[in-house]
Formats: sequence, structure tokens, C-alpha cells
Amino acid sequence: MAEKNRVSVSTEIHAPAEKVYAMVSDLPRMGEWSTENRGGKWKGGATEAAPGVKFKGKNAVGWRKWSTDVTVLEATSPKVFSFRVSAGPIVLCDWIYDFEPTPTGCKVTETWVDRRMPGMGTVGRVVSGVKDRSVTNKIAMEETLAKVKAAAEQG
Repeated sequence: MAEKNRVSVSTEIHAPAEKVYAMVSDLPRMGEWSTENRGGKWKGGATEAAPGVKFKGKNAVGWRKWSTDVTVLEATSPKVFSFRVSAGPIVLCDWIYDFEPTPTGCKVTETWVDRRMPGMGTVGRVVSGVKDRSVTNKIAMEETLAKVKAAAEQG
């Protein structure tokens, strides 16, 4: 599957990698930190992330709302958590969280990988209102990781 664009953002979090991993791999809670995701629900009786597990994500930008189909690709605590986002059979992107231990906690790197087919960028702009997905995601990822950091370091 072709990779069209990749955006990564990292931050140091003064909390154990296990704790931060547990937070971001709990997809129903992602709406607490994300600027676009509003949470969602595990599918097929799942209650936590594991490879192959499905999730129905809810998203919103302004007045625009849409849902996505999510499949967990990797769930290796506390090292890597990744998932693929699709609209039905159409693959849109992958999200990857890498966790590296540091002397004071962990470094978390959030990566978005664009997997859209030609023409899907235009469809995405109509659905989400986002003109430049790479630029918008970089800003959103910085905000998301700042919120995860604040929550992890708080309690």
C-alpha cells in the first residue's frame, strides 16, 4: 500500500510508558485529547486494543461529523500502538504511537501515514472541511500530545 505522506510529532512525558500507552490505546477515551476524534466504540465484543480488533470512530471538525472504521494493527505495550483508519473498504491512513523510555518517563512519537488513493483528498476536504490534511494533522497532533502529557503527568 502506497505511502503518500508521513507526519510525526514527539514529546517527552514525565510518566511511565505503560501508563501513557494505556491511555492512547484506550480508543474510546481518545476524544478526551484529540482535536478531531470524539471517541467511539469497540466492535465485536472487544473491550481493549489487540491486533485485528475493530473500532468505530466518531470525528468532527466544526459542524461536520463523520465516522470511520478502525482496525488495530499492533498493540505491543508499552512500545507500539498502531491502527488503520478506513471508510468502509477504502483505506485512509495509519496512526502509530511509539514509546521510548527516558530517565524521567517516556518519549512518545505520534505518526500519521496518509494511505488515501488518488482523488480521496478531495472527498476528504468535502467531508471534513480540512484543506491540507498534513498541516492540520501536525497541529492537531501537537495539541493531542500536549493534552495526553498534561493528563498523564497530573495523576
